[in-house]
Order: sequence, then structure tokens, then C-alpha cells
Amino acid sequence: MKTADVLKSAIQNTFRSKLRTSLTVIAIFIGAFTLTITSAIGAGISNYIDNQLGAIGAEGVLTVTLAPDDAALAGNDGPTPYDPEKATAGSGVPGGGSPFGGGALSTSDIDAIEAIDGITGVEPTVFVTADFITTDGADKFEVTLNPVSAATVPDLAAGEKLSDGNRSEILLPDSFLDALGFADAKDAIGATATLGATDAVGEQHEVTAKIVGVQNASLIALGAGINEHLTDELVKAQETGRITAAPVGYVSAVAHFDPNASDEQVSAIKADLADQGFQAQTTEDQIGAFQTVISGIIGVLNAFAVIALIAAGFGIVNTLLMSVQERTREIGLMKAMGMSSSKVFGLFSWEAVFIGFLGSAIGAGVAILAGSAISSALANSLLSGLPGLHIMLFEPASIITVILVVMLIAFLAGTLPARRAAKQNPIDALRYE
Repeated sequence: MKTADVLKSAIQNTFRSKLRTSLTVIAIFIGAFTLTITSAIGAGISNYIDNQLGAIGAEGVLTVTLAPDDAALAGNDGPTPYDPEKATAGSGVPGGGSPFGGGALSTSDIDAIEAIDGITGVEPTVFVTADFITTDGADKFEVTLNPVSAATVPDLAAGEKLSDGNRSEILLPDSFLDALGFADAKDAIGATATLGATDAVGEQHEVTAKIVGVQNASLIALGAGINEHLTDELVKAQETGRITAAPVGYVSAVAHFDPNASDEQVSAIKADLADQGFQAQTTEDQIGAFQTVISGIIGVLNAFAVIALIAAGFGIVNTLLMSVQERTREIGLMKAMGMSSSKVFGLFSWEAVFIGFLGSAIGAGVAILAGSAISSALANSLLSGLPGLHIMLFEPASIITVILVVMLIAFLAGTLPARRAAKQNPIDALRYE
């Protein structure tokens, strides 16, 4: 008997006992359905995390701060003595303290970072605030400004990213559209926004900027993006009237390097910065913890699905053992006619694999149909405030993997009954009643 004939016979024998086979397929269906759904949830959430949290760091940039003092971290040597020459940074203008815990970067630190081999440019991060934002004919509203716009990748609903030119530009959050009188995101592009800033003596100044883009809602409220020129204009307005010049300090800096740099080159840049007393993080460094948590949760969900599949495997064992017992004389006849033990083993193994394929294919198919409908319904209702989030993302490679894993489990489950059938003595089998 050829291999193709063995496969054909295995498929036909699968439906000899329709009820028993159906119950086994249902058990596999449940496990495959669950595994497909959990895999899709993991892919959907991971994709959204990548897109949203990925906005905190663009490709080819490092967020650089002063490395925390070892003694301060240890907490055993008391407070650090005050250094009047040390720069500080706070709300966006000189003065205050760094929220990063490593002190503030001075202008000499910025020069030192720029001198590191592999760094192509440095943009110091200045925290600036605005009292309000408005447009012609609209009311005034409070607004938060993104101090690290140079290191972010905006998720734009319309428009384009900020430029480095000599023009003040702003990226408007989509939640401000209605309030500022815009019909939609495209309607806001090219309009002029007015920002209010209070100077050192309490007088309020107005700074204008062109709206070049509108940002979608994000997991992290980074605020309105502003370019370097607008940052300088706001700092200039806030510094107006200051009598005593304070030491200039920056809470961090955005260091640019070649986006095509290898991991070894990036590590070398980080090491050089560490030797100079700085610490640097890439996008992957910043979102790695989030991905670890997500992967852990999805791993636990997948574990429950695998447990269901293992339980279904015992159903396959039971189904095939009963089939071997019922077909003992038939097995004896096949072996008496010259069918080898390996062919008999293959016959029952293929039955197990086909049962696994049926259950997994049906389970994956139903999961895709049900999951797609649920994901679409949630995106238009409960999750409508998070554009771009598809709670279930069905990837072809993941679905194929699920089916193959289930078929492997089915094959392993069918090994015991198949071996028992292959070891049958043809004379004894023919005498079996």
C-alpha cells in the first residue's frame, strides 16, 4: 500500500465512528479556538503598544541624562553637598530640579555629548509651559507642551511632522479640534495657534505658531508637540524681565546617531556616554518593560489554551485505542496480506493528525470570524477613544503555527494507539472476537 493510499484510508477511517470523532474534534476545537484568540489578542496589543509607546522615541535617537550619583543611589553617605556652579533645570527655564534624578545637564555637558564618536547632533530638552492656547474666534484652553518632540514619532491624523526651520510650529492633539473650532483634522492644518506665556514679572505674552499636524489620541499624554524654534520663542517670553541670569540647565538631551547603526555601535556609544557620566536609552530600552509585562500575560493565557489541547490529546488517545480494539481483526487481515508494521503505524498516526487538523482548522476559522467581529464592534464602541487599537490581530504565521502545534500534539497523542496496532500479531488478531 502506497503512502497516498495510507493517507486516504486514514481519512476515511476517521469518520467510521462519527459521534466519537466529533466529540474529540470538539475538544480540540476548544483548545485551538482559545489559543488562536489569545495569540490574536497578544498580537493586537503588542502592535498597539509598539505604535503608541514607540512614539516616546524615534529611530536613531538616544535620550541622555546625567547618570545618578552612586552615593545618592546607595543612600549611605548622606545628602550630596551643594555645588553653586552646578546647573539645574526645572519648568523649562533655568532654576528648579531635574525630575530624572540625575541632576541637570549644563551647556558643557551638551558639548561633551556632541563630541562622542557616533553622535551626529544633540538637542537639549527644555521644559516650557504655556498658559493657554487659542485660535481666531475660539476660547482659550489650557495646554500641555511636549518637551521631547525631537525624540518622538507622532501618530498623525493629518498633516506632517515638525521641521527644524526658522518658523514656530505645533502639532495639535485631536481632542482640541472641536474646542478650537475646526471641522476635522485636515481643516486645522495651516491655521495659526496663539500660545500665552507669563514672564518673570508676571506680564503675559502671546506667541503664534503654525499648526502643521494633528496627533491621534495616545496611551501616553505627551501633549502638543512643538519644534525648537517655538520652544526658543516661549523661553524668550518667559525670561523677559528676569534681572539675574540663572545657570542654564537641561533635564535631558536628545542625541542623534545613524539609524542604520548596528547594535554593537549603539552599545559603544552608550558605553562612551557612560564613561563621561551620562546614561542613555533608546526606544527599545524605554518600552522593553511594557513588552515584557504584555508577553507575560499573553504567555499565561496561552498556557491555559495548551492545557486544554493536552486534555483533548487524551481524547484522541481514547478514540484511537477504541478504534484499534474494534478493528483488531481488520489489522490482522491487513498484516496477513503483507502490510508492514510501519504502514499500520502510519495509518493510525495519520488518523490522529487528521483529527487534530480538523479540530484546529475549524477552531482557528471560527476564532477569526468571531474575533474579527468582536474586535470591530469594540473598536467602534468601548475602544473608540483609542484609534488604531485592534484588540485582536490575526496574523497568518500565528494561525499556521497554532494549527501545526495542534497537529503535533495530536500526532504525539496517537503514538500509543498506533504502536499498539503496529505490534499486533496477525494470527492472534485474526482470532480476536
